[in-house]
Amino acid sequence: MTESPSPTPTADSDTLLGYLSTMVSIREFETEVARLRGTGAVVGSVHLCSGQEAIYTGAAAALDRTRDLVFPTYRGHGWALACGAPLDGMFAELMGRETGVNGGRGGSAYLSVPDVGMMGENSIVGAGAPIAAGAALAARYDGSGRVAVAAIGDGAVNQGSVHEAFNFAAVMDIPVIFVVENNHWSELTPITATTTSDRLFKRAAAYGMPGVRVDGNDPDAVRQVMAHAVHHARGGKGPTLVEAMTDRIVGHYIGDAQQYRVDGELDRINAAEPISRLIAHLVERGVDRERIDATVDLAVAEVLAASEAAQVAPLANPATALEHLYA
Repeated sequence: MTESPSPTPTADSDTLLGYLSTMVSIREFETEVARLRGTGAVVGSVHLCSGQEAIYTGAAAALDRTRDLVFPTYRGHGWALACGAPLDGMFAELMGRETGVNGGRGGSAYLSVPDVGMMGENSIVGAGAPIAAGAALAARYDGSGRVAVAAIGDGAVNQGSVHEAFNFAAVMDIPVIFVVENNHWSELTPITATTTSDRLFKRAAAYGMPGVRVDGNDPDAVRQVMAHAVHHARGGKGPTLVEAMTDRIVGHYIGDAQQYRVDGELDRINAAEPISRLIAHLVERGVDRERIDATVDLAVAEVLAASEAAQVAPLANPATALEHLYA
């Protein structure tokens, strides 16, 4: 069991600017979704991932986007975008438009983008773990060499199905990586209130698999840890449990009053959030500030343009609601 320090990023400046672009795109997407939810253009349950962008960005950078698969939670917008989902198709999906990635059928909590390896959100807490284990088991026999990633929240590690998935994956030595997005809150309850130890990566030892904790607000640190886990899995050595430490800078869901936060908590986590932190590092590295600002401005402009395009797309036809349903 290891606790990975947050190293100075080893990636070059161009790569770090690419990470910045991805993280800004995710953050601006979520900000725009919140605005659209307020106007009624987006309806239904919405869980934003603002503040956790470095996990998705770093993890996706370590995966083979032509074959590896990701199974996230209902807080999955960031995973989809980091994997390469189209911005306009994502906005359209949340607005119930025909041009959505699922034709407007999935909405925020159930969207999937299999073309980029994002295999679908799941509103059953922890359900992605056994599903990803099944995909990893299939990979052992189909010759694809793929790795499956199950992304779960810290609260999900107490679910029975997650323990079963850990055990099965370890016993079968299948190529799956369990990523715990530890934002310290299991919905509205602190993880410290539900377990005697909040060092969740240490649970891996009970199953005989590697476990590591990483700074989830550092995209390059996440990439390094995930690259090792991917190599481990693809080499036939079985699963890894990665605990990525982060904070969400928004509520658990849109409309969450966040009365459970202690005074000063949001100020603290906003000061450590990954985008401003990466910008500060780029400045320290000597990257021209105009180049950094241009990267940010372009990402924001692309998100807003995609939102505008989605808003004028036709609404999905209710008469086709029962199509593509299987039992």
